[in-house]
Amino acid sequence: MAFSYALLNQDKGSQARRGTITTSRGVIETPVFMPVGTQGTVKGMLPEALKEIGAQIILANTYHLYLRPGHELVKQLGGLHAFMNWDRPILTDSGGFQVFSLGELRKITEEGASFQSHLDGSRHLLTPELSMEIQLALGSDIVMVFDECIPHPAERKYVAESTALSLRWAKRCREVIPAGSRAALFGIVQGGMETDLRRQSAEQLQEIGFEGYALGGLSVGEETALMYEMMEYSLPLLPANRPRYVIGVGTPENLVEGVARGCDMFDCVMPTRNARNGVLFTSFGKISIKQARYRDDSQPIDPACDCYVCRNYSRAYLRHLYTSGEILASVLNTHHNLYYYQRLMADMRQALEADAFGEFRADFYRKREQTELLR
Repeated sequence: MAFSYALLNQDKGSQARRGTITTSRGVIETPVFMPVGTQGTVKGMLPEALKEIGAQIILANTYHLYLRPGHELVKQLGGLHAFMNWDRPILTDSGGFQVFSLGELRKITEEGASFQSHLDGSRHLLTPELSMEIQLALGSDIVMVFDECIPHPAERKYVAESTALSLRWAKRCREVIPAGSRAALFGIVQGGMETDLRRQSAEQLQEIGFEGYALGGLSVGEETALMYEMMEYSLPLLPANRPRYVIGVGTPENLVEGVARGCDMFDCVMPTRNARNGVLFTSFGKISIKQARYRDDSQPIDPACDCYVCRNYSRAYLRHLYTSGEILASVLNTHHNLYYYQRLMADMRQALEADAFGEFRADFYRKREQTELLR
């Protein structure tokens, strides 16, 4: 089945939109949040549990799977879907952000990114062509172009040069995966916090032509207000008939505001990482389950939540697991947090279908104002 995007409903009071993405492995209802399965696993979650909470698509990491166990081995064993027992769509990132995060361990040239493995210190050169080769070997349904993630703050000269380099790399990626391939290739808009460079990047990527478009270089240290400003400016520059993806974002508030500005796809390690650190998301804000106030609290994490964890376990028990260092703490906390994120996206889709996104958005923030009362 050919990759496609269908716009089903456009909110009248914002840029929020309801749609579907069709892939060879199923239809994805948007807006959607993708749990992060860095090394071919969403930490603490069985694939069956991911399906139970409503996960439609997950993200896997090119850099990590290239280094361990190696993309050739994954391909030999039937591809990442078979390897990890996941039959729904997978999006793979390009490895660019992980190389960016290595700091002094990497060097960027026209050819690609030379870096030192964080595992054993071995040297590698990740090029746009190799990134595409790895993602194709993994069997990715949505492939991201190889780009350089721009830090914040950054001098304009560097931002301009880096954005131009990422565009040249994007052209090389398109040559490896031509339009019409089974794997859909997404372009990534860079440009730092410079609006004119963002516009230039978006326009030039569209001249190349991609199946979807993403905003990169956000949530890299900038103030939240600036991130929203970049979303608000950049998302409308992208084609209305293609999926729009904001990479690495974010908090529940970020998701609501991203949807309001026209984003269809999100990913972030926040729900899983926070879960392992005892921070849980609820309809009224975050709670830290490690706090002593929950020692004898018989309530579920969120009385308004109907996930497996909230139906069966108390805050007191979850605090006990966490303070005892039990593995089950991470499993249950992760299950709840990812369920919350999936439910949040489903509620936004439902609100968009009912032309009630504005009411949903207002109610979302109203509940957070009552945090102390509901705790």
